Amino acid sequence: MPQTNNTLRIWDLPTRLFHLALALCVTGAIVTVKLGGLWMDWHVRLGIISLALITFRVIWGFIGPRYARFTQFYASPRQVWAYFKAPTKLAGHNPLGAWSVFGMLAIIGWQGTSGLFANDDILTQGPLANMVSSAWSNRLTSLHQFNEIFLYAAIGLHLAAIAFYTYKGQRLIMPMVHGDVRADALPHHTAPAHDDWRVRTSAALLALTLGTLAWWLIRLAFSAS
Repeated sequence: MPQTNNTLRIWDLPTRLFHLALALCVTGAIVTVKLGGLWMDWHVRLGIISLALITFRVIWGFIGPRYARFTQFYASPRQVWAYFKAPTKLAGHNPLGAWSVFGMLAIIGWQGTSGLFANDDILTQGPLANMVSSAWSNRLTSLHQFNEIFLYAAIGLHLAAIAFYTYKGQRLIMPMVHGDVRADALPHHTAPAHDDWRVRTSAALLALTLGTLAWWLIRLAFSAS
């Protein structure tokens, strides 16, 4: 959807691709761990890719365009409460959405990191499991499994929030697909996000670096098993 006088570019292409890729990888990781057996190989691959995506988003939160940056949407508890009592038009994430982002990054990031050291005592283990003692690997495996509760809760709350705001008439899904938001849904004098070739080239180089690291970890996981 091209930007017009009635819309403004809020979500840059790298942020949108990250969002889609993370949703697919996390969903795939959940499905494959439930299927078990040989599907666990794909669980490991998708878990490592998810961690690479989380790392991308953390870095992008410091170097990305305006509305992708943490400094743009970080909100104190007081600001969250004020928004909850009296919602206002905002560009990018609102205070509630901001804390949702931080929560998802932390939960999925921990799930991916602990998975690097986890094992199932049968055929599957993380690529770095041999670099710690069996006791630590088992401990991190338990924490990896326990964190699933928080992961499911975060996903459920995220979907519930999307459904709630959709019911209230706020479009959240399509702007994350095409990147543009109606001008009348934004505060006056909202500046658009940069989403030119320079932004996309920077994101591509970062993704290539992290993708190479993920590929190395995947090879390490299966060479050690």
